[in-house]
Amino acid sequence: PAMSPAALLRALPLAAMLLLSPARAVRQARRPNVVLILTDDQDVCLGGMTPLKKTNALIAQMGITFVNAYVPSALCCPSRASILTGKYPHNHHVVNNTLEGNCSSKLWQKIQEPYTFPALLKAVCGYQTFFAGKYLNEYGAEDAGGVSHVPPGWSFWYALEKNSKYYNYTLSVNGKARRHGENYSVDYLTDVLANMSLDFLEYKSNFEPFFMMIATPAPHSPWTPAPQYTKSFQNVSAPRNSNFNIHGKNKHWLIRQAKTPMSNSSIQFLDDAYRKRWQTLLSVDDLIEKLVKKLEVNGELDNTYIFYTSDNGFHTGQFSLPIDKRQLYEFDIKVPLLVRGPGIKPSQTNKMLVANIDLGPTILDIAGYDLNKTQMDGMSLLPLLRGDKNVTWRSDFLVEYQGEGYNGSDPTCPGLGPGVTHCFPDCVCEDSYNNTYACVRTLSASWDLQYCEFDDREVFVEVYNLTADPHQINNIAKTIDQEILEKMNYRLMMLQSCSGATCRTPGVFDPG
Repeated sequence: PAMSPAALLRALPLAAMLLLSPARAVRQARRPNVVLILTDDQDVCLGGMTPLKKTNALIAQMGITFVNAYVPSALCCPSRASILTGKYPHNHHVVNNTLEGNCSSKLWQKIQEPYTFPALLKAVCGYQTFFAGKYLNEYGAEDAGGVSHVPPGWSFWYALEKNSKYYNYTLSVNGKARRHGENYSVDYLTDVLANMSLDFLEYKSNFEPFFMMIATPAPHSPWTPAPQYTKSFQNVSAPRNSNFNIHGKNKHWLIRQAKTPMSNSSIQFLDDAYRKRWQTLLSVDDLIEKLVKKLEVNGELDNTYIFYTSDNGFHTGQFSLPIDKRQLYEFDIKVPLLVRGPGIKPSQTNKMLVANIDLGPTILDIAGYDLNKTQMDGMSLLPLLRGDKNVTWRSDFLVEYQGEGYNGSDPTCPGLGPGVTHCFPDCVCEDSYNNTYACVRTLSASWDLQYCEFDDREVFVEVYNLTADPHQINNIAKTIDQEILEKMNYRLMMLQSCSGATCRTPGVFDPG
């Protein structure tokens, strides 16, 4: 019997199909490619973007900088899960960096991974997808399938086992373990990621649009710069801004326990860390330059969106906390977000309140996917990228974190009792079980506020008016108008239980 047209098409090789249907080929070619570069622990408040001269020239000056971009949780694993799922932590259930906190756990793999935006890009939108770098902190853990587990949605998978490293690590290469040593020319992870990315661009199929996610270890500890950059920034030290090395009075107990003034050794340590963080970023700058050049040589740059962001901010000495993230303040929750691509005018800044839960919806929107079919909490940034005039936008979003702690007491700090973790030699701890909080961060024409509640015995509340107090030194919870407190408390409860569209309802201070 004669073959049906559909069966005939299935039997034909791709090249012949494209000859059959030039219109289809052209239509396919028009769908933009997307590249997402994700750094690890790169702040924006304390000068984290300063070393990236090439990135600034090639992405920011050629596109748009979002000056109010945030993460709903200032920690690697919950933040990365938010990027992949487009959901707040209370909806993807990854609460911290441990397997018990659902980081890359079997449960995450079963319930969330099949519905990440890369899975939809590959299965529904016909994109070829490429991942290289740090995925989730517990990825590759024995109890969660090891490195042979390749999440759905990735055509090419080069994922780091566990947490950020620069040398002596294992990669899952499409599910097979590949060990790397400490020879700079073949093992330095930031450069390895650059080379894998260039190889992908060289050998991929030219018939399908592509999505690349490149997740560098920099500038995460252990802050190992490439050998050519170990002498850079010799005169740089951590910024001495107005919340540096001061006592965080009327703050949550974990902030109050920090020793002020900090010891000289602590200050030297954090200055050194700050310098090395910048040094590691110089290799990221090189990666961006190589990538943009390659896209240009391939004739694909004009049809490619490039997003550059970080999974969380970082602090170095603020409120006398030496170095870490996972606090509710701007330096930890605010991140860089730069985008260039088709239809984006150069050298723009945008002040809208955006969050990393918006990346998935934005990239799916670019690919032509119907966002109503997803369960995502975020909003597509595409109207903002295009410069649409009448966009209604959010005026607040949720920040939430569940503290990490050990059952035993920390041997360096027996006085602090059980439940603390990430402690420094002079017994300043950066996290604890009851460092568990939720905040509404509001930014509208008339208000720049943060309202936070702790889930601890005190039910401690912190409120900051960032117009008057951008460094969040004065907690005004006791003096602010009671009616505002009640409204914020109600909004917080609503956001903590929101899902999908209910996460995008008007905030307390929305106009009208």
